[in-house]
Amino acid sequence: MSTQKDVVHLIEAEAEGILADALASATSARLSHYREVGTEETRRRLRALLDVTSSSIRTRDVAPVVAYAEEVAKSRFAEGFRLQELQTAVNVLEEAIWNRVVSRLPPSEMAEALGLVSTVLGIAKDWFGSTFVSLATEGARTSLDLRSLFRGTQGF
Repeated sequence: MSTQKDVVHLIEAEAEGILADALASATSARLSHYREVGTEETRRRLRALLDVTSSSIRTRDVAPVVAYAEEVAKSRFAEGFRLQELQTAVNVLEEAIWNRVVSRLPPSEMAEALGLVSTVLGIAKDWFGSTFVSLATEGARTSLDLRSLFRGTQGF
């Protein structure tokens, strides 16, 4: 079996444990908006991210995770979530997957397996971030004044 198939199989076979670990980490991170929506809704949201992650790894096509991340970012932005909450949710899921990969796959598959997982979830985090920034700056007419960051640097 290829590493790609091994990772997908691992995610599917260990989904409940991955979700339990990610949910426990998300709960201990005290993400206010996730706490407000409750455990079952948070678990459902983590499951959706896990499913799109597995699908993107299976097909080696990140278009589904990009579409998912953009849709979720718009929704969470409208709900008042902070970007940090979304990023943390991805991180706890990634860590839960990594723990399974490291403990269950042979060392010869580690680099590729972790690369597949990190690539897909990194793309999700990137799209969350860029979508949030886009939404936050929509209609903004002023730009950042960064001149104060460079005072006193003349002559260097």
